Amino acid sequence: MNTFALAQPGIDRARRSPALLLAMICAAQFMVILDVAVVNVALPSIRHSLGFSTVGLQWVVNAYTLTFAGFLMLGGRASDLLGRRRVLLFGIALFTLSSLACALSPSQDVLVGARAIQGIGGAIISPASLSILTTSFAEGRERNRALAIWAAIGGVGAASGALVGGLLTQGLGWQWVFLVNVPVGLLVLAVAPRIVPEGRAELGHRHFDLGGALLVTGGFVALVFGIVRADTLGWAAAGVLGPIAAGVFLLGAFVAVEGRVAKAPLVPLWIFKLRRVRAANLVVLALYAGVFVMWFFVSLYLQGVLGYDAIQTGLAFLPMTLGVAIASTRAPQLVSRIGARWTITAGMLTAALGLALLSSIHPGASFASVLPGGTLAAAGLGLALVPSTIVAVQGVPRAAAGAASGLLNTSRLLGGAIGLAVLTTIADTQTHDALKHGVRPLQALTDGYGDALLAAAVIVAVGAIAAAGLLRENRSQP
Repeated sequence: MNTFALAQPGIDRARRSPALLLAMICAAQFMVILDVAVVNVALPSIRHSLGFSTVGLQWVVNAYTLTFAGFLMLGGRASDLLGRRRVLLFGIALFTLSSLACALSPSQDVLVGARAIQGIGGAIISPASLSILTTSFAEGRERNRALAIWAAIGGVGAASGALVGGLLTQGLGWQWVFLVNVPVGLLVLAVAPRIVPEGRAELGHRHFDLGGALLVTGGFVALVFGIVRADTLGWAAAGVLGPIAAGVFLLGAFVAVEGRVAKAPLVPLWIFKLRRVRAANLVVLALYAGVFVMWFFVSLYLQGVLGYDAIQTGLAFLPMTLGVAIASTRAPQLVSRIGARWTITAGMLTAALGLALLSSIHPGASFASVLPGGTLAAAGLGLALVPSTIVAVQGVPRAAAGAASGLLNTSRLLGGAIGLAVLTTIADTQTHDALKHGVRPLQALTDGYGDALLAAAVIVAVGAIAAAGLLRENRSQP
């Protein structure tokens, strides 16, 4: 008997090949998450090839991040209204074509524009894929196992970005960090129509909340735009505070429209009344704000201080990638024994300990000083992310599965964006202060990284406290 039991009756093809369905969904998710990190290693080659300035180069990353964050809620709800398979296929086709456009870009403007479209494709794929898993596997052991693998793939994709990017950039050229998506996307497009259930939610209508869609997309784009510019302009700059204020205003207007005006809200506000769903999203926000930036600072330390090249840096991340994968696969067993609350808390504390150990790095150290802390932080990420994903969609009606999935992915992305902006500011401030006091450049640089990693440990530790306090079981429900 197959271990995967599908929750939707009458979908014979999906029932006969649940493992293939899971593999296909995970391949799509891996492609999207990998593209967040894989480009970082290729940035120097892209700058040299297309003549980017240092300031302009950041938009190769930010164009993807902005549209990804801005369209996540829209993509999640679209899968509920228009059909999950249809929306997923559209997202994969858009992502694949824009990846090809990135690889063939003859100029800076074309590359940045293609990256923005690629982000929209990713914002459609990610919530649609999670929504398909949530509605295709029976709640309980089967769904938990499927979600564990999905979450592990996301963690592995983020952790392996440096390795994949280094191998492709040094071996074949920067274009291949985008071209690698094309065969994967075409394969998924060929297989998906045969095995993915259509799964449109039983809403009784096809109304689309255009006003809510414009407000939430504009709000998230403005908010993330302001946050990502803080690294170069500083938090007090008008170019940072203005977009953030506009984003907060638009999101406030979105809440008002959803609660009082919209006939068929893009995001049903009652979903925020589910206490454990709220808590899980808060925990994921803290987790990504702390652990996501670890890859950034460790990569800079290995290359800028220890002198590693791109491939050596990627290989150095391999133990951390394995840590995420192993912890993710073990997490469901812990959930069944001690519950999601304490599994998440243990994972967050493990990650916080790893980040605290990493904060002691110094210029004369070797990779041995990075390995224990990096592996612990990565394992903590895998251990906490899987049960957080389970809780974030647990008990949510099928009609709102896409909205819940979009909300979780938004928390992940916003956490990473906010954490990166805040912690790089801390690192830069400490480095500049150390240089003013006559500290040697490499030591000053490492001091900045260490302070940022220590602050990341504090953020994740606070997340652990929140998990322990807020994720209590609801005794009134089975």
